[in-house]
Amino acid sequence: MPKAATQYDPVVDLNRTAVKSVPKINKITVEDLMDVIARGLSDFKQKPSHIILLVVIYPIIGLLAARMAAGYDIIPLVFPIVTGFALLGPIAALGMYELSRRREKGMSLAWRHVFNICHSPAIGSISALGILLTVIFLVWLVTALMLFKTIFGTTEITSIGLFIGQVLTTPAGWNLILIGCGVGFIFAVVVLSISVISFPMLLDKDISAALAVQTSVKVVMTNPVPIMVWGAIVAGSMLVGSIPFFVGLCVVMPVLGHSTWHLYRKVVAE
Repeated sequence: MPKAATQYDPVVDLNRTAVKSVPKINKITVEDLMDVIARGLSDFKQKPSHIILLVVIYPIIGLLAARMAAGYDIIPLVFPIVTGFALLGPIAALGMYELSRRREKGMSLAWRHVFNICHSPAIGSISALGILLTVIFLVWLVTALMLFKTIFGTTEITSIGLFIGQVLTTPAGWNLILIGCGVGFIFAVVVLSISVISFPMLLDKDISAALAVQTSVKVVMTNPVPIMVWGAIVAGSMLVGSIPFFVGLCVVMPVLGHSTWHLYRKVVAE
């Protein structure tokens, strides 16, 4: 057996199913979403992983705070960066998917196994899809900045209070909110469609990134209402978790990650 497969987990790799076409997709209901969240919460309680998210989230927040201290030109991008966490969420949750997968199979949940994904036979496809989401995130940031400059022109930002006042109390600010949320919604729908179950599927089956994306899109088309509700749950949870000072994200993101694994198991037939 190749060395990479042995390092990953020979037991699991022997059981990886080779899939060459989009598998059968199950229809689910909104009630099923409550079950996957309950299962995700159970996984989180079994193996709390909030410390990992602290390590990931707070350096980013620290960089933003440092940049704001040096100048206010970064302020228009603060909200797009924060909301962009949701676009990169599937990448950040890879470790959660792996822990849920291992718990489901009755395997060890030692922290070292989180890094087994680096030796996964699907690491190439996982990396390719991760790069795609990162590019979408960067395009979102550029789009948000261009939108701000188009609406506000060369307006100089001299304080956070002035910026908030301009956004919340002026017609230009209302246009920015309305158009920005509309454009952001489009980005969110695109990412949700291509990644709602892609990463868990890549960890579970021997498939390409393209097939994982095709399957994810088919899941959305087969279950439009439940998946849109799922998207709203993710967005709402991320918003609540961001208040105050992003502390809640350290619980919200792991629970959503674990839950996504169980969502995948419900919608994609064996």
